[in-house]
Amino acid sequence: MQTPLINTGLIGYGMAGRVFLAPFIQPVNGLSLQLISTSKPDAIAQAKVAYPEAQIVSSAEAIIADPTIELVVIGTPNTSHFPLAKAAMEAGKHVLVEKPFTITSADADELIRISQKTGRILTVHHNRRFDGDYATVKKLLASGMLGQLTEMKISYDRFRPALRPNAWRENDLPGSGILYDLGSHLIDQAIDLFGMPESVQADVMIQRPGGKVDDRFEVVLHYPTVRLVLSAGMLIKEAGPHYVLHGDKGCFIKYGMDPQENKLKVGAIPHLDPDWGKEVPSAYGTLYTNWQEMEMKSVIASDIGHYGNLFANVAAAIRGEQPLIVQPEQSRNTIRLIELAMQSAKEGRTIRL
Repeated sequence: MQTPLINTGLIGYGMAGRVFLAPFIQPVNGLSLQLISTSKPDAIAQAKVAYPEAQIVSSAEAIIADPTIELVVIGTPNTSHFPLAKAAMEAGKHVLVEKPFTITSADADELIRISQKTGRILTVHHNRRFDGDYATVKKLLASGMLGQLTEMKISYDRFRPALRPNAWRENDLPGSGILYDLGSHLIDQAIDLFGMPESVQADVMIQRPGGKVDDRFEVVLHYPTVRLVLSAGMLIKEAGPHYVLHGDKGCFIKYGMDPQENKLKVGAIPHLDPDWGKEVPSAYGTLYTNWQEMEMKSVIASDIGHYGNLFANVAAAIRGEQPLIVQPEQSRNTIRLIELAMQSAKEGRTIRL
């Protein structure tokens, strides 16, 4: 007997909702997109074409109040994540919220408390856990081929010198700026790999003329045996490595990003693309190590990534079939490390946890 699909409502059909969320609310992932809320005429028109079987409603409240909706997916600006997730869980819905989870760790704590009280699933759209190259890095670390890891760097290098007019992410609002945007991905990966660090040291700045929010950061997380450097910027014309790992037996260097984001931005449909998540060989990483006193240089093929696996896991967790992969407590800790990074940058000192 076929497992019933989970009726899902999507709040917001901007960039996040249209590009990164809606394409994965599909039967192949155990979900059925029933409602989309947006009040913008152009977004309404786009949603009707892309998802003709879904009903378009004008408010988030219409989704939250609908008794047929089991899962609410929130793809709205950062400042609305907390109140919408709170209202949805209190109405008996499971919630998947776009990253960053919340603006403050106190708000994250409150949502976790409500999730525990109501028994509703609460998770965050940390889709970069499902990048193919990140999966490869995890396997490489587990293999022991690098020996004892000593240092790791993860970078998102972008070149976007012009500010985007009317973009809320570039307005001076709580939760705006590159640290909340891209930093939440990097810190989430750090927590997934190593847990919470012993200390945080950060440099957060505005580099582009006329900028109102941070567009460059470097965050150093100190662990007992590993120094982890996370960085992103908008004025890096020639991107450096995405991943660099150093251990006492070798190193791994990987350029280029997982291809899923770029495919989504041009309208590719994940479940209809037989090559979804496959990197081109020229983007594979290189392992430098030695074996029996011989120096070795090996190209490591990247795993095949799939953001749909996050959505399939949420559906399985709602049914009680699998543990939730992106735990809300981890996402709460991501927000806490963002807070501490901002404090470190402001005070010019290392913050010990």
